[in-house]
Amino acid sequence: VKHLNANRTPLHEDILHFTKKLNAPEKDGGEEYEVEIALQYTDAYQDNVFAFANNISTPGGGTHLSGFRSALTRTLNNYAKKAKLVKDGDKALTGDDFREGLTAIVSVKLPNPQFEGQTKDKLGNREAEGVVATMLNKTLGDYLQETPGVAKVVINKALRAMQAREAARKARELVRRALF
Repeated sequence: VKHLNANRTPLHEDILHFTKKLNAPEKDGGEEYEVEIALQYTDAYQDNVFAFANNISTPGGGTHLSGFRSALTRTLNNYAKKAKLVKDGDKALTGDDFREGLTAIVSVKLPNPQFEGQTKDKLGNREAEGVVATMLNKTLGDYLQETPGVAKVVINKALRAMQAREAARKARELVRRALF
């Protein structure tokens, strides 16, 4: 993450790094998974997320990446509401808002990986989604509670992204109305 952000300005000094071994639910085999996530926010406008399964790059993403995205959105939205950084009546921030400027690496080590597609660039193990989401909800939630300064910077970046998205939508509507 530090290397990927070499030409960017980080919004917080620390690279958030979480590693945890978890067991999948018994209904999914109960096998052990190792999840490692590193992330840092920058002043950039696009996200830069890389996913790996058993050290194999999965540029097509897959279940581990969707688990990461949903947990990131849910955890940050929950924190923003609890910390009263957003009001109850406000629109909820979207995943795109929270991923703006994010650089992250998501790596999962699992038994019996199942890759999808002809190029095998997407992980298909459905239990990986829940394992990654569970891990990130807990570890990121704890981190945000312990470091409210970083949490506030991340939430404010997402709020600015939402405002820009809304302003762009309104501008598009104005242009469309003017044309017709």
